[in-house]
Amino acid sequence: MTTYGILLFDTVEELDFTGPWEVLTTSALLRERADRALLLAERPGPVHCAKGMRVLPDHTLDDHPPLDVLLVPGGSGARETEPHNPRVTSWTSTRAAQAEWVVGVCTGAFLLHAAGPARGRRVATHWQYEEALRTRGDVTVVPDALYVVDGRLLTSQGVSAGIDSALWLVGRLHGREHARAVRREIQYDPAPPYLADEPLAH
Repeated sequence: MTTYGILLFDTVEELDFTGPWEVLTTSALLRERADRALLLAERPGPVHCAKGMRVLPDHTLDDHPPLDVLLVPGGSGARETEPHNPRVTSWTSTRAAQAEWVVGVCTGAFLLHAAGPARGRRVATHWQYEEALRTRGDVTVVPDALYVVDGRLLTSQGVSAGIDSALWLVGRLHGREHARAVRREIQYDPAPPYLADEPLAH
């Protein structure tokens, strides 16, 4: 069994965690529920997300099973508040050291930098915040990369890019054909609208 732990905090960006959550839970269903994805937060009450969604965590930071994969999403809290929260950074550092994989989505890389796992590593983050992360030092920000793998650290660009990195991860853990099956199950085959060379649909 693979246990995925997704860290939540106030002002977390919704799609940063719900996108990967969809991939990971679909993967678990296709594997006959052999895996589980858990939502974790510092406190047991509702987490207030960036766009207004409220989510109840499955466990607190003090009460959860061992994690094989730690996923840290982005949002303003990941770059402004939680990097200065000793309880969260200490927990993140400890769990990252114990996990098989550490995943950062969007500006989750800021929290991973503050907690240590992204220090001295190659990472991706949201394009708007690449320079801000670079100026924090001791990190190589890779531009124009949907996701970056450095050892057992996987980081991605913003928001929907978390889906792509989660698909890569389940492919790495359970094989490419499984990842393709997950992608088909969630009907994820991006075809962006409003391309410059395409007429508008009628």
